[in-house]
Amino acid sequence: MHTPLETQFGRISTSTFEPSLGLSNAHLQTILPKYFLLSPRFEYVNERITTPDHDFIDLAWAMPAIAKNARGLAILFHGLEGSSDSHYIKHLIESLLAANIGSVVMHFRGCSTEPNLTPKAYHSGATYDPEFIVPLVKNRYPHLPLFGVGFSLGGNMLMKLMANCNELPMEASVCISAPLNLAASSASINHGFSNVYQRHLMKSMKSNLLAKMKVVDMSKSLEVSTEQISKMQTFLEFDNHITAALHGFRNAQDYYERCSALPDLPKIKKPTLIIHAQDDPFMDSRVIPTPCLINENVAYELSPHGGHVGFLNTLVGKERLWLPTRITNFISELLL
Repeated sequence: MHTPLETQFGRISTSTFEPSLGLSNAHLQTILPKYFLLSPRFEYVNERITTPDHDFIDLAWAMPAIAKNARGLAILFHGLEGSSDSHYIKHLIESLLAANIGSVVMHFRGCSTEPNLTPKAYHSGATYDPEFIVPLVKNRYPHLPLFGVGFSLGGNMLMKLMANCNELPMEASVCISAPLNLAASSASINHGFSNVYQRHLMKSMKSNLLAKMKVVDMSKSLEVSTEQISKMQTFLEFDNHITAALHGFRNAQDYYERCSALPDLPKIKKPTLIIHAQDDPFMDSRVIPTPCLINENVAYELSPHGGHVGFLNTLVGKERLWLPTRITNFISELLL
């Protein structure tokens, strides 16, 4: 593999993203791609994998028409409460397929339309399922270079994976809009208009948890009632009483400290592109690494604008979204 010339490793650089006039607002960048752009339509090949602890992981495959001629394969990790139906996932898959690169979406537990079977769920540092799934995916297509792409929560998880599981058969990775400092992100999204996103996600998180509690015995794992869950309003509350309890952390602060990927970045040994927007309403400047955290394997691109997993160029034309092209170009550069 050749080191790409257009990607600047070992430093923090300014991304090439420049939104059209009138589209620089962070909330427009965050909201418009989801609600005002039609997502591509294509058929996934869905597959259910049984995990070592007798739960399941759902995969959604999107391979080129002639898979044996594909140039590479990307395993995609969605964000909090996301799935293979998430707009950013579908737009990226369309771009990758156009470049003859296949994709497979790994759903986090409970994110593929039905509750998972065990109390354990997923979180920002939950690398246990990817550690199992990545080798399985590679074994399916051993001749294809395998890349990881993570968005938001999935991006933080992917950075933990790349930093601490270097033996996994992935050639490189891409991390988009990740809350690399979990405590900072949890606090930031609790203020101003950003709280709208928190309320939206909390509604989904609570609904999914309450639905799961009807079919899975959670009594030995959680010490809160359904009524208390219904009244939760912040990520901090949820992480204190749910995430920490289900996954062996003392409390939310312990979870944030142990699962934030920011201090782990220097341990990354494979080519990695990290993209953030300075105006991301889900986080603040504390997620931005200092230069000393960027080693020779990491290219960090920071944009003044872009919102959270937005990076909307324009509302019309072919190149409406910047992210899919940037990610595809990065992977293509590594395939040269």
